[in-house]
Amino acid sequence: MQSAGYKIIPVNPNETEVLGEKSYARLEDVREHIDIVDIFRRSEYVPGIVESAIGVGARAVWMQEGVFHAAAAQNARQAGLFVIEDSSILKEHMSRRALDYCSE
Repeated sequence: MQSAGYKIIPVNPNETEVLGEKSYARLEDVREHIDIVDIFRRSEYVPGIVESAIGVGARAVWMQEGVFHAAAAQNARQAGLFVIEDSSILKEHMSRRALDYCSE
């Protein structure tokens, strides 16, 4: 996703740097606006991450393949966030990019 021009801000309390970017312990520590919170954690961790995403004013939460939590997704939607569950953001990006290429 970085090579496609997306800015990645890693959030992982166990890392100081990921993909050449400074890593933060919590979403609340990030000082930039966050558009999408891309969740790569097990489903039981989703509610806390969604609450943090709501708290920092993110626009969307995207739960990667195999990650879903109906109640947390509903809370995010009620807070006005766009929600995707159980889907790869990279695969979706590649699919849409292929469609754009075919339509040229």
